[in-house]
Amino acid sequence: MLLMLVSGCGTGDDNAAVSGKDNPETVSLSNEDQTTINNKQQQAEETDSSISEDVQKTEAAQKTETEEKEEIKVTFVELGSVKCIPCKMMQPIMDEIEKEYKDQVKVVFHDVWTKEGSPYAVKYKIRIIPTQVFLDKDGKEYYRHEGFFPKEDLVKILEMQGVEL
Repeated sequence: MLLMLVSGCGTGDDNAAVSGKDNPETVSLSNEDQTTINNKQQQAEETDSSISEDVQKTEAAQKTETEEKEEIKVTFVELGSVKCIPCKMMQPIMDEIEKEYKDQVKVVFHDVWTKEGSPYAVKYKIRIIPTQVFLDKDGKEYYRHEGFFPKEDLVKILEMQGVEL
């Protein structure tokens, strides 16, 4: 009789609602189906998150690149050779300029006596070394000097484009 109370209390419709077999409005998923759906939802969320992170990184990189281009006011191009005495004398000055004005001046050195550097001698039409070429923020040459260039004089040329210490 106890058995009958426990199992015989329902009409059968309660079991149908739980299992979904006899009630078309109630849907029941197996554990495997529910796990698959949960996994797909998680993957979709991770993909969305990954795409969002990629977009944010790309936007940040573009912003940084734009800001960097805006900050560089002068490109100082030194055309010389590591074997040339006046060129060697320019190296410490170039290093100082690069450190002191790092956010405003880009310093570039081309050894025109090497295979890699010789095309720059042609590009900048140099006659003697060292030659210093100064380019504005748009990449247009605004000043040129041939021979050793003392730092004090060089700084004056940088200031022509708004470079400040």
